[in-house]
Amino acid sequence: MSVFRVGIADDEPLARERIRSLLAGRREFEIVVECSDGAEAALAMQNHALDVLFLDVQMPDLDGFQAIEAAGDVEMPVIVFVTAFHDYAIRAFEVRALDYLLKPFDRARFEETLTRVSERLSMRGAQTFSPEIGKLLSDLASHAPAYQSRFPVKSRGEIYFVRAEDIDWIDAEGNYVALHAGGRTHLVRETIKSVESRLDPSKFVRVHRSAIINVDRLKKLQPYFHGEYVVTLHDGTTLTSSRTYSERLRALVG
Repeated sequence: MSVFRVGIADDEPLARERIRSLLAGRREFEIVVECSDGAEAALAMQNHALDVLFLDVQMPDLDGFQAIEAAGDVEMPVIVFVTAFHDYAIRAFEVRALDYLLKPFDRARFEETLTRVSERLSMRGAQTFSPEIGKLLSDLASHAPAYQSRFPVKSRGEIYFVRAEDIDWIDAEGNYVALHAGGRTHLVRETIKSVESRLDPSKFVRVHRSAIINVDRLKKLQPYFHGEYVVTLHDGTTLTSSRTYSERLRALVG
């Protein structure tokens, strides 16, 4: 019999105890790590070769989605979100979560999840989703996206955070983006398109294929050739916008 390595990540001890008790007696599931915050969950995904992770959404330091992002380029376990809030179903679908357990859930609902987990692990790579996620997606079709307020940055085995409001500008550097904030540069393993999609468009503007600026840091715009602009920020950074991304800059200057 295959034994699947299990992680439980929830900041509430009683919630972890609940999952632990429901897994008791299921010899095919071995709990190898428990985490009380998102940073610990990210490190668990990096270091424990998990097969499945029961992941709370709202936790200190990093939420469940940020923990997945912070884990970086690792083989992801099967993710089962466990939360008291239904508002995150769309994002759960986007990160290909297998299931979405709404607290409080009973043993019968949990057993359904374990069945799906076993089926997924027996045919890794198959993209099947819980009917619960499908229903919630339908209910939340008009749900407005929440913009990310801070970004996790990994450095020397630790995770720290850069607030979105502190970012002056962002540029792409290979497989990374560089967050420039207060004279420091923080590298995050993401695409600039992914980062842009989580930033408030009323506060951040893409000025080039590889650059985004914080509008509050804009000091001066100078018309350049063919509808382009020379963009000067308060810290002295100078960028040149491309025609493709100049429309919003033109809107700023009327």
